[in-house]
Amino acid sequence: MDWAVAEVGAAFSASNIGWMDARAAADRFLASPALSDGTRRAYRGDVNEFCDWLESRRVDLAQVDIRVLADYVSSLGGRRTRKLAPNTISRKLAAVRAFLRHALGPERVPDGRLAPRRPRRLPDAPSPAEVEQTLAALEGEGALALRNRALVELVYSAGLRSAEAVGLDLGDVDFEQELVHVRHGKGGKDRVIPLGEEAQLWVSRYLREARPELAKGANDALFLSTRGRRLDTSTLRRVIPHPHRLRHAFATHLLEGGADLRTIQELLGHSSLSTTQVYSHVDPRHLRRAYDRAHPRS
Repeated sequence: MDWAVAEVGAAFSASNIGWMDARAAADRFLASPALSDGTRRAYRGDVNEFCDWLESRRVDLAQVDIRVLADYVSSLGGRRTRKLAPNTISRKLAAVRAFLRHALGPERVPDGRLAPRRPRRLPDAPSPAEVEQTLAALEGEGALALRNRALVELVYSAGLRSAEAVGLDLGDVDFEQELVHVRHGKGGKDRVIPLGEEAQLWVSRYLREARPELAKGANDALFLSTRGRRLDTSTLRRVIPHPHRLRHAFATHLLEGGADLRTIQELLGHSSLSTTQVYSHVDPRHLRRAYDRAHPRS
């Protein structure tokens, strides 16, 4: 695409856009007090690399438009030495866009989709046996041990996000109807999830034997800290690293057990079925079983 850059350069040379020193503009950008030290370090290499690329093609900074930027992204993806991963290209492009916004103004920054699509990663879901081991490891004496077991049981049983689990109030668990009410989940959506037998057992034990010991005043939060306050997500992560894996396990194990994607979508609170469909690629045996059950010629 070098011809496109040459074409653009010639067109802009004939225009009234002033010449801009890319190196000087980069130095001003990287010295900006609006950048944190970490961001400045992260941006420096990518911005300097972009300036090198402009110089090698004799393109002035003021000439950069969507075609110039597309040519730059193409050069990143087609390197002879090593092909960069989509995530790396996206990171470099983000740094360059931030630089261009500072140097040229937001209205001059090309906003088209240029970075390659990132490959969709399959959820990292522990097996049922691994979940059992994780839960068994939480057994112990005292109020905190009982709280932690009840909390993690509920996260797995209902497929809760971390913020949803610690955000539950006492009235959100309905033992009579065996339901969990998640209010104001991601995107402000409410949903109702069945309460599994094991989660019901441990949460009721926690409420009966542990929560009264932790409660130090009027607090409607279901799960309390040692100070009698609502837990935060960092506490959950200390109890079990990467609690989101239990949400993936919830969805994966439901799918392997025969649940359909629409049902799993509702239980997870996904706004789009396309988000839930990633689980259909986890275990191809599920697709075979669904086909055998549903198709008249199976």
